[in-house]
Amino acid sequence: MPLFSIPSPYGIGTMGSAAREFVDFLCSAGQKYWQMLPVCPISYGDSPYQSFSSFAGNPYYVDLEILIRNGLLTKKEADAADFGDDPDKVDYGKLYENRLGLLKKAAERGIPRDREALDAFIRDKAWLPDYALFMALKQNFDMRPWTEWPDEDIRYHQPEACARWRESLSEDVEAFEYIQYLFYQQWKDLKAYANDTGISIIGDIPIYIALDSAEVWAEPHWFQLDKNSIPREVAGVPPDLFSDDGQLWGNPLYDWDAMKEDGFGWWIRRIAGSAELFDVIRIDHFRGFESYFAVPYGDKTARRGHWVKGPGITLVDTLKDNFPDLDFIAEDLGYSTPEVRKLLADSGFPGMRLLQCAFDVQKLEAFLPHNYISNCICYTGTHDNHTLEGWLEIADEEELSEAKRYFGLNEEEGFTRGVIRGGMSSVAGLFVAQMQDWLGLGDEARINAPGIPEGNWTWRMRPGAATEELAEEILSITRLYGRTTK
Repeated sequence: MPLFSIPSPYGIGTMGSAAREFVDFLCSAGQKYWQMLPVCPISYGDSPYQSFSSFAGNPYYVDLEILIRNGLLTKKEADAADFGDDPDKVDYGKLYENRLGLLKKAAERGIPRDREALDAFIRDKAWLPDYALFMALKQNFDMRPWTEWPDEDIRYHQPEACARWRESLSEDVEAFEYIQYLFYQQWKDLKAYANDTGISIIGDIPIYIALDSAEVWAEPHWFQLDKNSIPREVAGVPPDLFSDDGQLWGNPLYDWDAMKEDGFGWWIRRIAGSAELFDVIRIDHFRGFESYFAVPYGDKTARRGHWVKGPGITLVDTLKDNFPDLDFIAEDLGYSTPEVRKLLADSGFPGMRLLQCAFDVQKLEAFLPHNYISNCICYTGTHDNHTLEGWLEIADEEELSEAKRYFGLNEEEGFTRGVIRGGMSSVAGLFVAQMQDWLGLGDEARINAPGIPEGNWTWRMRPGAATEELAEEILSITRLYGRTTK
């Protein structure tokens, strides 16, 4: 359940009372985990996998009602802002136009009051000064990518230029720092509430970060860029189930040799930041640690890409050694090889199995429940898949026939509930269903359609949809298959 899908007021899900009500719902339903998408700031395309920072929190998730209660905004100010009027979809355009102004107003009032706590927060977050300056500069330069900023010295992060611009844009820099202070304060409270209720949070970290991000701007030496800060090759995946042209993500690739020589310090800092937010970390595109797909910069599709060896078990062992008490999930989907499977086995991390893909024409037999091992996570589907009801509408007859025969599906139980039962009854150590599947929603509630750049990441759950009756139903089947202590 993405945080943006929580039915909070003011246009998008936030870390306020509605998120706590969802935690209460999960607890009543006998669940142990809430898995969500990345919570970092979004950039062009609204994707949480293309962010201005892999350390910062998304300002949109700062709850306005909490700010009102804390005297940083008035209800009149919040109600006057236009965040869109569609209860089923996030309107990112309206949020972009109107949210930051309100948060800056809260910052003007809060900075003098919270000066001591803010200064302590800034000292604790080594990434924050660069991020806040980066965002202030982007705002100053009409949100252009940093590679197009007219001041060459600041474009290349020269210390004297950074000091000069930090002073020149001091009010905006401080506002962006304070907004992060608000985000982390609210997140800490929400996570503590979830943990105290018995719910752990599974977070997601994208393997790659955006070229137009504070980290690439401030530390370009960790990435495969030329002397003009242009990527030599970019990230993607080859043609697959989702696209005949592959997926051209466009992210800069890591300079793994430089990172290895440094002891993977950048990755250690990144995981440490994520460990502040999440109880379990899902590593997106885990197979990229074994080999990554490199596409020539400037290509319009991923067809001409090629595989290059990644850091492999050396990086995995480094992360395990530095975070022995942190649990990881390896998103091992996509093009697999014996080498990828060996890396997964050697890591000890649980991989992912998708029920939707078990009956595909490619015969991904590892996704059939009778082939599971306990050290894996079973999903109905991910944010990149159809909902189960959406899959029912588009899957070919042979696929559906196999699924119905395999799970013993029937009209009385219903297609979606039958597939969920099949996952619940598997030996997978954890079973995760999309909230849309529990609600029986079709593809109008799909989160993302890979390869289609617009209209994604917008679904919002209707207020009142997570009913007591639904919680009781989920609890019943969860108890039936021994997946809860309730």
